[in-house]
Amino acid sequence: MKKIFIILAVAVFGILSSCKKSEFAAAYPDPSKIATTTVEKQFAGFMQSNAAYIVPSYWNYFVDLRTSLLNYTQVIGWINGSGQYVAPASGNSDVWSNYYSFLAQYRAFQQVFAAQSQADQTLKRIYMIAATIYFYDYTERSVDLHGDIPWSKAGMIIPNGGNYGVSYAPYDKATDIYTTMLDGLKGFSDELNSINVDAGVQTLFHNQDIVNYGSMSLWKKYCNSLRLRMLTRVSGVSALSSRASSEMGAILGNASSYPILTTNSDNILINVYSQTSGFNSQGWQSGLESAGWGGNYAGKTMIDHMNANKDPRERVMFEPGVGSPGIYIGVDPLANSSVQTTMVNAGINALYNRSTLTRNWWFPGILLTAAEVQFYVAEYYQKAGNSVAAQAAYENGITQSVNFFYSVRALSQDNTSGSVTPTTPAEIAIYIASSGISWTANASKLQLIATQKWIHLNICEPYEGWAEYRRLKLPALSFWADTSKPNNSLPPARWIYPADEEANNAANYATVSAQDTPGTKLFWDVN
Repeated sequence: MKKIFIILAVAVFGILSSCKKSEFAAAYPDPSKIATTTVEKQFAGFMQSNAAYIVPSYWNYFVDLRTSLLNYTQVIGWINGSGQYVAPASGNSDVWSNYYSFLAQYRAFQQVFAAQSQADQTLKRIYMIAATIYFYDYTERSVDLHGDIPWSKAGMIIPNGGNYGVSYAPYDKATDIYTTMLDGLKGFSDELNSINVDAGVQTLFHNQDIVNYGSMSLWKKYCNSLRLRMLTRVSGVSALSSRASSEMGAILGNASSYPILTTNSDNILINVYSQTSGFNSQGWQSGLESAGWGGNYAGKTMIDHMNANKDPRERVMFEPGVGSPGIYIGVDPLANSSVQTTMVNAGINALYNRSTLTRNWWFPGILLTAAEVQFYVAEYYQKAGNSVAAQAAYENGITQSVNFFYSVRALSQDNTSGSVTPTTPAEIAIYIASSGISWTANASKLQLIATQKWIHLNICEPYEGWAEYRRLKLPALSFWADTSKPNNSLPPARWIYPADEEANNAANYATVSAQDTPGTKLFWDVN
């Protein structure tokens, strides 16, 4: 097995869907040891178990993202080469393994919670609600990478009493997983409006909650905003479109009962408070800036759009190359590799702003931001025929996005990239009214929304960025075709399953093997 996570009082391990017999025996402790932990401690351990895949880190960016999702959406520039659209085997396996380690922690939490008396389960109900919302958020990421995954019966080795023979997990349909999560989140939305958290429980919950620090208001907004994201994701699926429209309308039509993220003060983040706790973004620099690997170059399409429209985010998100002072130039994805190499070596191309992003050790881990949510709201209203409300959400999304990047720059203690002139409300207003951005001046409203969302997500939320690009196919991007890899000549529609899953969970893998190709679209990918 690849990784071991020892969290507080209980050790739980990774590849629950596919471990070999010998790995099961070595990996799992005596299930009775679960009883030595508490709901509070197990909740905290569970919430931290995937933090390195939320807060920017070396491994996630260098191994998992640099040559895959960041390229598939052209949020970075790179030098074209053979095999560039093939998902990195080590990265694919790593992300998969981490998800199942995370799922294992959730199962352990469920078991600890279930062992409490009925009275204590009622008293500590908020822990189960919060844990499950967070679990669903990360599960959506895994489903959106692969499609069907082992889920409802995965991670059950401890609940199954250590019996590995009955713990190999079958695959759940992606549609079924989404439906289960949407049902659960809908129930939590209502339950959070009526839950009464004991003062003593609230104090401990605040101390253990690394996401919202015990804020009931933010957990409500997180739950409803996550629902909006998931409902938007499936809104084009014929079997789910009616549900998506109805539930999104209900959420947006009753802000008092179903509040969502509207300003940056609502953002759902894992904040960095210490550089010695292990919760920091120090690894982002080596993850994208490693010499010779070129993971932080700007892409031409995004830079050209920013240049043409005088985007106030450009100077805080990017910095000119040393070979083109004062000028932002992105790497052309259609250029010959020798031309790309010459420009890169000469320092012509812009970089992602190192002081704002890759060398900002205080950059938070992003789960959901107001800007992203407002773009989902804008899309809903536009499709519903309410252009006035759509425009308001679109413009609010832009405003929140611009302000977000200046706010995270203010956290940085690095000045490698030099000072940045602050933005102003007037500058943002001019940008919103400009010809290429104006809601009223452009006929293709979905193109406007999708492009702003793409700019906002950029390298900071690559998993969501790739999902949204595949769903909408917007903004329109052109890719160099890699003819050396006929089955991967262009960016894939999904990540295939890792090789060790096929080897170790063979019987269950056989049920999905026919669809395990890079070109197999996910159920919500209907455009």
